[in-house]
Amino acid sequence: MSRSLSIFVTGGHGFLGRHLTSALEKVGHHVVAPRSSDCNLLDPAALTPWNSRRFDRIYHLAAWTQAGDFCLHHPGEQWVHNQRLNTTVLEWWASSQKQAKLITIGTSCAYAPDRELREENYLEGQPIDSLFTYAMTKRMLWIGQLALAKQYGLKHLTLIPSTLYGPEYHSDGRQLHFIFDLIRKILRGHLYNEPVILWGDGHQRRELIHVDDFVRVALELSPRVEGQVVNVGAGEEYPIRTFAELICLQVGYDPSRIQYDTSKYTGARSKCLEITRLRRLWPDFNPISLGAGLKPVIAWVREKLVEAAPPEVCLSGRTTT
Repeated sequence: MSRSLSIFVTGGHGFLGRHLTSALEKVGHHVVAPRSSDCNLLDPAALTPWNSRRFDRIYHLAAWTQAGDFCLHHPGEQWVHNQRLNTTVLEWWASSQKQAKLITIGTSCAYAPDRELREENYLEGQPIDSLFTYAMTKRMLWIGQLALAKQYGLKHLTLIPSTLYGPEYHSDGRQLHFIFDLIRKILRGHLYNEPVILWGDGHQRRELIHVDDFVRVALELSPRVEGQVVNVGAGEEYPIRTFAELICLQVGYDPSRIQYDTSKYTGARSKCLEITRLRRLWPDFNPISLGAGLKPVIAWVREKLVEAAPPEVCLSGRTTT
């Protein structure tokens, strides 16, 4: 049996963070995951209370962003906030936690739209304009890791997820990733006869990876992969219309009733990670099928986002991709 590790997690109470910390604790590790109210990473001294602790790993998940068109409206704030919180973590790692391995979360939007989405291209070309600032802060996080590792001999790894989905997503009113909003709108169409209007023409393509699959990859690769960027995806993408039809099938809603608004923001036309490196590092990786993964998510969305907001109090929503 492997020894119990002492692990620090930023963003440990977010969607990915909750699943990761739970999995780490289940295998016997001791996890410290302070809430942002107790550890504001915008403060350079936020992590000093833990200077005397020796952590084996640091998972840096925290980021200042949201899904949808959030990045369009907050580019300046995204640059300042993400650079500050990333620098806080990097400086703490290099000054007080040199023995720890740092595992950070990259972003698929850092890839230029005219390049293949493979790790060798992570710093190549220009990211899509609408997500440019956030993408560049994630690139700079990787550059910071490389620089500090080179100077101080530190260990690190960056994992780049495709769009994550699973139960227990955010239910605090923030913008939703496309799959949750698709489910929410189709459920409301089925239950309350509301119109289902999706953004774009429905032919834009997306890839999903179940949050449990991502966590399994993180636990598998963290001990043995050093100094690399690794894409974590399912290896295949589908049109939005296919996702919608699959949800309709499980919900019992007629997909021909869905309307598509081509005037709305949809982001990149296609986004599917190339996962040859992941399959080489972990040949046994076998992601959860989309059909199996969606069923509990639909049940969660119905309970938390639909039945909790009946028609008379529901605000108009948006489907973003």
